[in-house]
Amino acid sequence: MQRLIFIWRHNLVPSMVNPRAWLAEAICMYGLVFFGPLSVIVSVAAFGEELNTISVLFISAAHGSVIAFMVYSFGQVSGAHINPAITIPLILLRKLGVADGIGYVGAQLAGAVVAAATLWAILPELGARVNFGTQGGPSEILNGSIGAAFAVEAVLTFFLVVVVFMTVLHKKASPGWHGFSIGGMVFLIHLVGIPLTGASVNPARTFGPALISGFWEFHWIYWAAPILGGIIAAFAMYYIFVKKAEEE
Repeated sequence: MQRLIFIWRHNLVPSMVNPRAWLAEAICMYGLVFFGPLSVIVSVAAFGEELNTISVLFISAAHGSVIAFMVYSFGQVSGAHINPAITIPLILLRKLGVADGIGYVGAQLAGAVVAAATLWAILPELGARVNFGTQGGPSEILNGSIGAAFAVEAVLTFFLVVVVFMTVLHKKASPGWHGFSIGGMVFLIHLVGIPLTGASVNPARTFGPALISGFWEFHWIYWAAPILGGIIAAFAMYYIFVKKAEEE
């Protein structure tokens, strides 16, 4: 845990460019976009195209567990952002240099595209039925409301970034629980978010499958809402809680 905190607080400084960290982010994102959308594809094959309790639990568990595993595996290398909605706020807070931040986001997008392309190569027909896991915008539960979908994605991302900051950056956080906590929040986000918006909370997670499938409807929501929610959470957590704890 202390090593991970060091990576986030000291190693990711504005002047540093770290290609090894970029590779770590690409691998982490590949894992997320391979196992996450694959769970959607397998769910359709096993449980049918209509969402049900089992399929939602199955998909949620896949996303939450792969995030937890990647955080524990690569947190000491890159901080395991695995999400532009985490990387961009860190750039704005000057915890990550602009050049390195661009490398992070580029690596995340590249990992997502390669993973989605892998799914296309393995399961082209079945994957195409669900656009390789691309989120499809507001559901009928939201009455097709774009505003409601935007709010859902922003709020869900807000709480994801809250957990990241309070379990990784806060100096009084319980050691060793960061991966479990972040993965658990991702699980919860998908549990409630899948029936509403498909639960992206991650622009790269949506971009890779969208590029491979060619499905771009409502795509802007999955960029704008998570980034906005992430920025609000990051600034609030840092200046209200994290910075104060650092100064004590």
